[in-house]
Amino acid sequence: MDILDGQKVVVTGGSRGLGLGIVEALVARKAQVTVVARDPERLDELAKRLGVNVVRGDVTDATLAHGVLSNIRPSVLVLNAGATPPMGPLHELSWEDFSRAWDVDVKAGFHWVQETLRLPLARGSRVIIASSGAALNGSPLSGSYAGAKRMLWLMAVYANDLAKRLDLGIRFQAIVPQQIIGDTELGRTAAEAYAASRGVSLETFLAGFGAPMPPRKVGDNVVSILTDPAYATGVAFGMKGDLGIVPLDA
Repeated sequence: MDILDGQKVVVTGGSRGLGLGIVEALVARKAQVTVVARDPERLDELAKRLGVNVVRGDVTDATLAHGVLSNIRPSVLVLNAGATPPMGPLHELSWEDFSRAWDVDVKAGFHWVQETLRLPLARGSRVIIASSGAALNGSPLSGSYAGAKRMLWLMAVYANDLAKRLDLGIRFQAIVPQQIIGDTELGRTAAEAYAASRGVSLETFLAGFGAPMPPRKVGDNVVSILTDPAYATGVAFGMKGDLGIVPLDA
C-alpha cells in the first residue's frame, strides 16, 4: 500500500484530537475517508470542511462496527476512539472512573477488531490501533488507562497471529505516541493533572517531552506507516516529536 489516493479508510473517533489530525493527513493524500463519532455538530462541520463521509454512533456498539465495515469494506481501518479518563490518584477514584478506559477504549477496539476478522476485510487491508506511551510507562493518575492501552497493543498482536493462522492477509499495527499531546482534550486534561501534582506549570511540564507533536504530525506519521514499505511488517510504532516514528517490536 504505497499510495492512499482513492483508498477507502474508516477512522473511529476522527472528529477531534488525534483522530482529527489523522483524518486531515489522510484527506491530504486523497483517501476516501469515513469518520465514525458521536457528536453530530462536529461531524457536520467535518463533512463540510474536509468533504469526508460521516457516521454518527457509539463505537462500543458491535452492531455499528459490523454495519460500517460491511457497507464500506475499507482497505484501512484506524481505531482511534476513546474516552478521556477521570484524573485522580488511585484511592480517590470510583470503580466507574477507574474502569472507564476499559469500558470504552478496549470495548470499542474489541468489537471492531473482531468484526474485521469475522467479515473478513479484504487481503492487504491494514488496521491501525491507537495505543499510548502509558502502555509502556504507566499513568498513575488516569485509572485503568495505561492497562487499557497496553491491552489494545496486545490486541494487535493477537489479531495478527489469528489473521496469519486463518490466512486472511490482514495486518494489525499499534501506534504508541510517547508523549502527552497538549493540543488535545485528553492530553491537556492529563497534562494539567500531572503538572499540578508536580507543582510546575503546564508549559514547563509539556516542555519536558521535548519537541511538541501536534495531532496533524501524528496523522502524517500514520500516513508514513501506511505507505512506506519500511513500516509494512512491524507491529508497534512509537512516535516522538524529536525522533518521529520509533519501531518498538525489538
